[in-house]
Amino acid sequence: MIKLGLLEKDDLEKIIEWNMNKDADDLLQWAGPKFSYPLTLAQVENYFFYEVKKENSNIFVYRIRFVNTDEVIGTIELREIDKNNKVGRVCRFLIGKENVRGKGIGTKVLKEVLRIGFEDLKFEKITLGVFDFNHSAIKCYENAGFVKKKFLENVRKSATGYWNLYEMVISKNEWKMKK
Repeated sequence: MIKLGLLEKDDLEKIIEWNMNKDADDLLQWAGPKFSYPLTLAQVENYFFYEVKKENSNIFVYRIRFVNTDEVIGTIELREIDKNNKVGRVCRFLIGKENVRGKGIGTKVLKEVLRIGFEDLKFEKITLGVFDFNHSAIKCYENAGFVKKKFLENVRKSATGYWNLYEMVISKNEWKMKK
């Protein structure tokens, strides 16, 4: 149903499309402080060319495609955050096509990213952060095997106030048991 492949330059405009008609809090929820509102192609290109594509980068951004139509429907980032302890982190995960959300695609994407992280990149643990009000994302992450490990209050200032965050984790051993 879905297939992951490394993001390419031709995919960058899709990211802008998916973020059109969104507000600053939507961008903050997806990208954290990485980008500023309103999102522009220049910001995305700068990140892609100077961080993701730089030599020896530890950032892997995947495009999510439907196998049958080859349509790109989202992106997900997996990065190495601790080389010595072999820890990866999922971030900037977006199913951009809103009409396909809530259908289990996110869980399938996460399971494939976990396979890549544990088998290909040899991580021992993979983490992510999710805002406490994002119940659908939390359910998706739990369905893929992530467990809430830490609750952090007032980690990000938004237009509506401060947001709280859950740190979620899955170890390689936990992943193997759930495969």
